[in-house]
Amino acid sequence: MVLHFAYAYLLYILIPLTLAIVLIRLLWHKTPIYTYPLTSMLAQRGLLKKTMYKKIFFVLRTATLLGLALLIARPQWADERSKINVEGVDIVLAIDVSESMIAFDDRHDQRPRIDVAKSEAIRFIEKRIDDPIGIVIFGKEAVSRCPLTLDKHILKEIVGGLEIGNIDAHGTWLGTGLATAINRLRTAKAKSKIIILLTDGEPTQPEKVEPDLAIALAKKLGIKVYTIGIGSENGGLFNHPMYGTVRVATGLNVQLLQKIATETGGQFFRAQNPKDMRSVYDKIDALEKTKQQTNIFHRYYEAFASFIWIVLCALGLEMLLRFVLWRGVWG
Repeated sequence: MVLHFAYAYLLYILIPLTLAIVLIRLLWHKTPIYTYPLTSMLAQRGLLKKTMYKKIFFVLRTATLLGLALLIARPQWADERSKINVEGVDIVLAIDVSESMIAFDDRHDQRPRIDVAKSEAIRFIEKRIDDPIGIVIFGKEAVSRCPLTLDKHILKEIVGGLEIGNIDAHGTWLGTGLATAINRLRTAKAKSKIIILLTDGEPTQPEKVEPDLAIALAKKLGIKVYTIGIGSENGGLFNHPMYGTVRVATGLNVQLLQKIATETGGQFFRAQNPKDMRSVYDKIDALEKTKQQTNIFHRYYEAFASFIWIVLCALGLEMLLRFVLWRGVWG
């Protein structure tokens, strides 16, 4: 949180004016002096002492005037963590939620592919604090789960809640999923627009939008697609209730994923295990950095109460000293 003044321009008038009043008071103001015979006698005998009362009153009154000047300028607390891109990256994560995503690829880390994908997507979202991100999922249909947003809390909740069965999981409409992600970026204003397409399967035919048409749309709109193919060449692993851990071919169309990435200006990555998945997201994060960003303080909290208490405390202390503790002393 940083201090911000809604009418900061007033400070250029009020602060110099207050300082001018203080200087006039210090340099040219003459306090009336009254002399009495008894006072002279006490002074000759060294019984009178100089006090700091008047100086303390003067400091308190000056602090009050400065506090009032700041109040007039309307102090506010601004949330400095709220940022927005000037020339950033709009990102859509297109995640495969077909039934083959329940397979796992590492005997030592038997998390299903969907769980690994969710975990690393959330980690990626946390790192891209200044970039709007949207979520699209696809199986044998494609659904936009979240439009582009800077609300990372909502994004992480949505990704964390993804499950096989959220939509029809008996197929992989890769081209349709890509087209849905493209549609989310169609009206985006950012200079750089990317899609991270993650899948472990072969496209299921027929689709509503064929992959070639989706590629053409991405090229026309200047959208870069990074593709991530999950699984090794030997297929995925399943825990069978009778036969234990078995390996089943899941069929990854590497050539198509390479084509999508190459023709749109992105890159293809192969993630054969959870460790590879983390490395892939880290590489994409390093490749697609926000070029320029600026702080936009769009959340303000009025600081009037804090400043008015400071002013009232200074004024109250002066009154207490003047009328109670040091009665009869005037500055």
